[in-house]
This record gives sequence, structure tokens and C-alpha cells, in this order.
Amino acid sequence: MDIKQIQDLIKFVSKSGVNEVSIEEQDFKITIKTNQEPTYVAAQPQQQMVAQVPAAAPAPVAAAAPAPIAIDDASKYITVKSPMIGTFYRSSNPEKPSFVNVGDEISAGQVVCIIEAMKLFNEIESEVSGRIVKVLVENAQPVEYDQPLFLVEPI
Repeated sequence: MDIKQIQDLIKFVSKSGVNEVSIEEQDFKITIKTNQEPTYVAAQPQQQMVAQVPAAAPAPVAAAAPAPIAIDDASKYITVKSPMIGTFYRSSNPEKPSFVNVGDEISAGQVVCIIEAMKLFNEIESEVSGRIVKVLVENAQPVEYDQPLFLVEPI
């Protein structure tokens, strides 16, 4: 890695909200840590927090109600997850149509999105065949390793 790539990686890590990234190659190892507070995502603590202040925040209570229903419905779907951290893109460039949309049938090996990491655009292929039920990530949003990207109904 040259100094420019390291600087780009540092900028990417600071923008993405990731607390730590380690990269190891044959003769090179780098670990970048940020001073940001760790972000923990857990369904139950959020529900407890909402339950403690229902009068002060009625909108989050209404938004939290459909979430358990979606989780129950998601049990019959297969989740396509991110194989890396980076920035999620639905198409190869802004002028092109999305690789897949809700309702599209996909097959194993079909490109469903691109994840950009360190100036490299990685085509992400589906490992399953089925129909796209839901896109779980907004275009140009940072994604984490193993973060759900799509829900697919198997055919």
C-alpha cells in the first residue's frame, strides 16, 4: 500500500462510522482505529428506550411497531448480505438503471449491487435464486460486513 491508499482508507473509515479496520497482506499489516463511540444496534434496548418515553416520542413508537411484523415475515425469506464494508450502490453509475428492483426475479450468480471499498468497485453476486422482496439499504449508503442488503423469496 502506498501513502495515498492509506490516506484514502483513513478518510473512508472516518466517514463510514466504523470503529476499527484491519488489513493484512503478505508483508504488510495496518489497523486503523477511530475515537468514535462504538455504535451498538440491538432491537430490545431500543424498544426499552422507546417504552420509557412514549409520551415524549410518539413517532418512534409508531415506527417501532411494524418492525416486529417485518422480522416475522422475514423468516421465510433469504437475506443477501454484504461480504465486505464499503459503500453500497444499486447501479454501476447514476445514469444506469438499478441492477435489481423489488419484484425482480434473480438467479444465483447474478449481479445485484456494487460495493465500493478503497476506490475498488466490487460487483456483488447473489448466491440464491428467487424474487427480490425488499431492498434494505439506500443507494450510496455505507454498509458493514455481513449487513443485510436484500430480502429474497426463494422460488
